[in-house]
Amino acid sequence: MTRVAIIGGGIAGLATAVELLDPAAGEHPFDVTVFEAADRLGGKIGTTAFGGVDQVDTGADAFLTRVPQAIDFARRVGLVDDDITSPTPASASVWFDRLHDIPGGIVLGVPASVRPFITTELLSWRGKLRAAAEPLLPRRAHGDSLGAYVRGRFGDEVHERLVDSLVGSIYATDTDHSSLAAVPQLAGLAAANRSLLIGARRQRLTAAATASGAPIFGAPRRGMAALVDAAAGYVTVHGGTIRVGTRVVAIDPHERGWQVVDGDGNSLAVDHVVLAAPARPASALLAGIAPAASELMAGVEHADIIMVRLRIPAADWPPELLGRSGYLVPKPRQRWVTAASFGSQKWEHWHPANGDQILRVSIGRDGLPVSGLSDSDALTAAVDDVSRHLRFDLQPTDTSVMRWTDAFPQYRPHHHDRVAAIEAALPHGIHVAGASYRGIGIPACIADGQRAARAIAISNAQTGEFLS
Repeated sequence: MTRVAIIGGGIAGLATAVELLDPAAGEHPFDVTVFEAADRLGGKIGTTAFGGVDQVDTGADAFLTRVPQAIDFARRVGLVDDDITSPTPASASVWFDRLHDIPGGIVLGVPASVRPFITTELLSWRGKLRAAAEPLLPRRAHGDSLGAYVRGRFGDEVHERLVDSLVGSIYATDTDHSSLAAVPQLAGLAAANRSLLIGARRQRLTAAATASGAPIFGAPRRGMAALVDAAAGYVTVHGGTIRVGTRVVAIDPHERGWQVVDGDGNSLAVDHVVLAAPARPASALLAGIAPAASELMAGVEHADIIMVRLRIPAADWPPELLGRSGYLVPKPRQRWVTAASFGSQKWEHWHPANGDQILRVSIGRDGLPVSGLSDSDALTAAVDDVSRHLRFDLQPTDTSVMRWTDAFPQYRPHHHDRVAAIEAALPHGIHVAGASYRGIGIPACIADGQRAARAIAISNAQTGEFLS
């Protein structure tokens, strides 16, 4: 059998293992071992009880369902459709000195309809007039900079108050220093259209005509950790091995291919190694066997975030906030908080029995470091900022602070060139997968893990090792 070691038990590593162990391939030839240094699986996915609710996520709380990777994966590992729920119809806002409804007719913040932008008070008339000129502008080079591209097309206000608010919150990034190619929806519009507004409008009309009515987002009712648990169960049921609390400290050449050594000195000879840990810690394992790849991986920058959960008494919650799912804070108005989610209004299964409100508040992004904040400082920053934004003094009855170190890799301009160079410098039998490379969201991480598994299967086929 072909032995595979997967280093990293996040969703990308688990997706790699599931793909390799899929019994649909017949009598599969893979002996799979997953190594996870932490005392639990899931990486940046976590769910714990909080505020009177059994399952409240500490990291990602949903995945896209209008791309197939995550929802198909959930079904594949045993979650049925009744296990998956979708957000309520509550609407999101942008805080710019006060809460503003996000204008309709947008594609990741890019205008795709004129009327909502005429009526919104989020933009000044100067900003609206500048944006209205976009269809008249010639195509311009952007150097793979998302910020430079959007500012050049629509001006500063649309970029800062909409595009950077939405994309920056999704990726915890400063979009002025981010790759346009790393946001496929906008990169595709830019490549196919001179005018982004006209292209976005055409795409939106096409999407409306073909829409199935299915929700855009989904999540397990038992929290995102249920997806991790189901994937881990699938791996073990189908013959894989999972070693939690086991840190890999070295990868050495071996006559079989590679030898993986853990912190206790135990070694495992394997044919393939998949590095599904974040790029920077993974780079250290390659220093002796692939120094060029190691150096490139070490250069992938990351942003830390802190997730603060708050339970607010029902009697304190202002009626005017009902029906809202939360808000985003544009970069020019950020102190600490970048986004706040009104979890009990976003998810029906996050309702404490007494009607209290559960909030999740994000602190930190690229360019806004938070590693120096103590837990007490982070909690104070979250409460003070949100109190100022919502214009009432929050008095939380329950709180929790979760730190996500190196949570979000930053895709700088030409990031995809770096990824191509990393893979070109990897020796045979070494593979990389995960958020550091081809996408940060859960569907992207699952897809990248599956891609790594298929690369191993193809390598076997090419060398005559694949068993049908």
